[in-house]
Amino acid sequence: MNTTAILSYLSDLELHNEREWYHGHKTQYQEANTEFIDLLRQLILEIGKTDSSVLYNDPHDLTFKLVRDTRFSHDKSPYNPNFRAHISSKGKLPIPVGYYIKIQPGNRSFLGGGLFADMFKDATNMVRDYIAAHGVEWQTIIDEKSFSETFSVKGECLKNVPRGYDPAHPQAEYLKNKSWYLEYPVSDDQLQKDSFINFAADILIRMQPFNTFLNNALIDFVMPKR
Repeated sequence: MNTTAILSYLSDLELHNEREWYHGHKTQYQEANTEFIDLLRQLILEIGKTDSSVLYNDPHDLTFKLVRDTRFSHDKSPYNPNFRAHISSKGKLPIPVGYYIKIQPGNRSFLGGGLFADMFKDATNMVRDYIAAHGVEWQTIIDEKSFSETFSVKGECLKNVPRGYDPAHPQAEYLKNKSWYLEYPVSDDQLQKDSFINFAADILIRMQPFNTFLNNALIDFVMPKR
């Protein structure tokens, strides 16, 4: 696995973010993408040692396109200069939640987990209800040392606890959330170390109790039809 090739290609793409350059450097893209697929394959095997639900994924099915939808954006750059993937029991769908990786040069890479998709109101309500009913379990997970020394729970929040929930609930601050996710920053230097796969797997495995809690909350969630 050569993460240097990934960073090199993405750095060049960011400097030359135009269709002519992109189509003229397909070989470089293919080399970088092959390395990223290999990285995902190794990560799946490592994560699968403690979460077997991810083992049957094809890495090719977990990645997101470089092409941007620029219809409603002031930034008309046609490509995202990053490689991204989501690994879960159902592939790259946002639910069930799983493990996210984004590689972007300039120390903008990160490892993630949890529920990023706050556009699904049903999912948000399910998680709020589950936290309200299982507050002690939630607090135990986020207070556990290997978790708390590594992550803080992120997500867009309301100013107040929403109607129907107790403002005095011990986990009231988390009931304000519309999404609940984790991000762990990764430097370019870390990415290029031989030990990166083991390092990344360790970080992602620390997310598992958090992900399991959210997936238990979302067990009856049905993805809206397009």
